[in-house]
Amino acid sequence: MKKILPFLTILTIISIIIIIFLSMSNKKQMVVLKEGNINQTPLQIILGKYQDSDCGMIIDDMTYVSQVVSKSGKTWFFHDHGGMVNWLKDKSFKDTGKIWVMSIDTKKYIDGRKAWYSRTENTPMGYGFGAYEKKEDNLISFDEMSLKMLRGESLVNPYIRKELIGK
Repeated sequence: MKKILPFLTILTIISIIIIIFLSMSNKKQMVVLKEGNINQTPLQIILGKYQDSDCGMIIDDMTYVSQVVSKSGKTWFFHDHGGMVNWLKDKSFKDTGKIWVMSIDTKKYIDGRKAWYSRTENTPMGYGFGAYEKKEDNLISFDEMSLKMLRGESLVNPYIRKELIGK
């Protein structure tokens, strides 16, 4: 009986911990992927309930949000445009998927491939790319932004950071 008691105590504690974690995960029900978006339109994101498909962090701000929609209607969500480019790089639909980005200047979703990008924003993952609908000086195209991101020419690179913002 004395040998069984510690074993039962440990088993009970482990069971309680498992039950707590399972109940917490059921309540949150984080969204990483939505299916059925055949029209390839931007979907409404509920802050604190959606998760970034690249890094897994919770989306809690709409400023740098982007969405990628495949022709099959699957939609993925991102809180940093640089992370979206990073995630998209090896996908079979990288050139055909619809990309929606939140515009800083007009505060609405715009076509990410037609957007213009700044390089010095304070983005969630620190890449620095902010989307704009209207072309201004020092903004770059989607293709140039993607290339810079994939080459490591973002604000997370200390040499690029110093070149662009002096810090």
